[in-house]
Amino acid sequence: MNGLDLTGSPAMTLASVASLLGFSLYLLMLRRPPSLARTFAKTLSVGALAAVAGLAGGPALLIAALLLSAMGDAFLAHEGDVAFLGGLGSFLLAHVVYVALFVSLAPEMTIADVPGLVAVSVFALGIGAAMVRRAGTLALPVGLYVLAIAGMGAGGVLLGGWVLLGAALFMVSDAILGSEKFLIEEESPLRRLTAPAVWILYYFGQVLITLGLLG
Repeated sequence: MNGLDLTGSPAMTLASVASLLGFSLYLLMLRRPPSLARTFAKTLSVGALAAVAGLAGGPALLIAALLLSAMGDAFLAHEGDVAFLGGLGSFLLAHVVYVALFVSLAPEMTIADVPGLVAVSVFALGIGAAMVRRAGTLALPVGLYVLAIAGMGAGGVLLGGWVLLGAALFMVSDAILGSEKFLIEEESPLRRLTAPAVWILYYFGQVLITLGLLG
């Protein structure tokens, strides 16, 4: 945040409201079958966040990462392996862009960063290894995705602050989504909680990363 004013112009206010509206509408439609309205709401949430970043004069790589994320949201608003692979590919590219952005902005690594980097590595690779073992024919793309999000999390550690918190929420969201896809049994009562948890953590992770980089 650091002085960033989301109401600084009518266009930025509109984009901010549109993002929150998309988030709220999709949260209400989580349990509904895939539809054009559901896809639009999900895509709008982070797509409008990209507009906020653009209107605020944010880095081009931030805007690109948010747009790739919005594309991934459009895929994942649908069901099936094709939609999952489309979402996985879009978010893989988004994380690669985030890594490039975070590395370009991060100060030189210090000894104080080591515990955070270790924690990110253990979390991402531990969960990731369990998912890869259960992913079958999707093992290679899932493994690449785990490496990309681990890199994004490591970049968040180097930047710290809101960016680190946002990256952490994003990683936890992806861990829950991957667990839902590969690890949690179909009959498990946990599945009632996974979808809203994934969406809320993911959205506010993106918001915190964006505000941290724009502030």
